[in-house]
Amino acid sequence: MNRSPSRYADLTRAELATLVPELLLMGQLIDRSGMAWCIAAFGREEMLQIAIEEWAAASPIYTRRMQRALGYAPEVPGQGDVVTIFKGLQLDIGAPPQFMDFRYTVHDPWHGEFRLDHCGALMDVEPMGEDYVRGMCHDIEDPTFDATAIATNPHAQVRPIHRPPRTPADRHPHCAWTVSIDPAHPVPEPVPALEVNERSRAATLELTPVDPTDEGAADYAGPLLSDLDFTAFSHSALVRIADEVCLQMHLLDRAFALAVAERTETDGELERIRRKQLVGVAGLGAERLARALGLDRAPDPVAAATRLLAVHPLLNPAAYVDATLADATVLVRPSPAHEDDAWISLCGPGWTAALQAVVRALDPHLDVDVDPLPGEDGWRASVVRRDEPAPEADEVAVTRFSTGASFVFTPRRSIPITPV
Repeated sequence: MNRSPSRYADLTRAELATLVPELLLMGQLIDRSGMAWCIAAFGREEMLQIAIEEWAAASPIYTRRMQRALGYAPEVPGQGDVVTIFKGLQLDIGAPPQFMDFRYTVHDPWHGEFRLDHCGALMDVEPMGEDYVRGMCHDIEDPTFDATAIATNPHAQVRPIHRPPRTPADRHPHCAWTVSIDPAHPVPEPVPALEVNERSRAATLELTPVDPTDEGAADYAGPLLSDLDFTAFSHSALVRIADEVCLQMHLLDRAFALAVAERTETDGELERIRRKQLVGVAGLGAERLARALGLDRAPDPVAAATRLLAVHPLLNPAAYVDATLADATVLVRPSPAHEDDAWISLCGPGWTAALQAVVRALDPHLDVDVDPLPGEDGWRASVVRRDEPAPEADEVAVTRFSTGASFVFTPRRSIPITPV
């Protein structure tokens, strides 16, 4: 059993409360990066199918993980209610708070509604035309909303009240949906990749339980809240949430790799697309994380870059990615993440672009020197400063088209939602 101390435990409670929504938004940016290269390689229709398979093979796994971690899993597995479903959405990289501004209504345990007062994903695809809007809001959402809901109850259905393309063009809310649970509802057939992903190390990884004696909320077992105030959670709970959100990203990336592998003829082509996805989300995510934690204002960019690597999902959770950080170096050794062919397995002496994208989010003069560890498996990355600044990676520039690149979170009140 591997329960390595979390690298997030070194952050303060306030820093973690700032970090968690950033990690959730970073998870959303995975597709803003990866799907651009899928369109180029396979066309729009195949990109849609990859997205459907990717989310449907990941969200049921990480939804149940978060339920167990924060103590709101149904007493009888598979018999959760709409409140349980809505709580899961609030902690899902597919629905980062405010960027995907879900508003919830609960009628009774088996019936509810949600609307999106703002949909950042819609803002990203609307300029691309109606075909892309229909692809996301119809083709992708129909099966993936159900896949997420049935993780809580196999008889749950999510159905649209209205959704884009918007008529009129400025219609608000952006969309609205019903959620109903009825034993008469047929159970959707899971995508085949779900069973494969359920056997991954990420799916089964054990993390340190939340300490119930820590100051602040240790779980989300109480009423459904309109917005999660992450400052209300304990330090221990926030550490666990951060680690779980990183695992959500790894599970989604693994599902992405499974879907892309079905459409590529060689391992090299699969690796090329995965690496492009990683560089885009790693660089843009690092930029947001650095800004949120004030690392972009640190007097020593090299030291700040090392700290940025320590909190980046590329190297987390610590129980999943074996990485030792000290001074300006990172030592990476074989780990469960390598067994899953996760992001870190793409990096090393032969390919450094993702690590470079992370440190250059702080300063374009920064770089990494990566060498094998003498006499053992693994490698060492050293953060260094060059005289000449490097240009922004094309993959980061492509991902930057997302409105998530500049999105700003604002404080929200947590108001209990009662049935109406």
